[in-house]
Amino acid sequence: MAERGRPRCFDREAALYKAMDVFWRNGYEGASLAQLTEAMGINSPSLYATFGSKEDLYKEAVEQYDANEGAEINASLSADTDIRTALYNVMRITAEYFSDPDKPAGCMVLLSALNCTPENASVAQHMCDLRKRSTNLLRQRLLRAQQSGEIAASANIEQLTAFMTSVRQGMSIQARDGADRDVLMGIANATLIAWDALCSAPPTSA
Repeated sequence: MAERGRPRCFDREAALYKAMDVFWRNGYEGASLAQLTEAMGINSPSLYATFGSKEDLYKEAVEQYDANEGAEINASLSADTDIRTALYNVMRITAEYFSDPDKPAGCMVLLSALNCTPENASVAQHMCDLRKRSTNLLRQRLLRAQQSGEIAASANIEQLTAFMTSVRQGMSIQARDGADRDVLMGIANATLIAWDALCSAPPTSA
């Protein structure tokens, strides 16, 4: 049987979505070239000619993921709403996206390159930078809420940022382990209860 080449009517975006799904399910190192080419419907030379290296393909797939899956969360943080509503929307969207039965469970950015061998350190660092960027968006939103008086001046924004980030990361792992939407929404609701307590409690020393 002849090896798959690049189809005459090759759909680059569709192929990228297929690659994204493979990386999302298997992680960067767990996704083999055979799995990628099979899912994308092309052979290895065509993959390299179109997307560059496996790392280049992965980074582009992550950009596609972030543009799609991250857009609504980013919009919630940027929306002209009170901070509690913004955070509730972030947690609700997180629960819905991470448990979508039509997609791999959890977050691709959080799960697909946590543990990489030294030769793939640049991939791990790239993903770390993306996670830090997401954390900074949340931090900036909390700072704006503090400046507008929605959050007490005595509140520790770094602690609040770390708390909310840790919960979302934990929800991703819970989803990958099989937690359904109801479970994740329970976590989201409990987080908002904890948020109210944290914002009303006196500041603690670092």
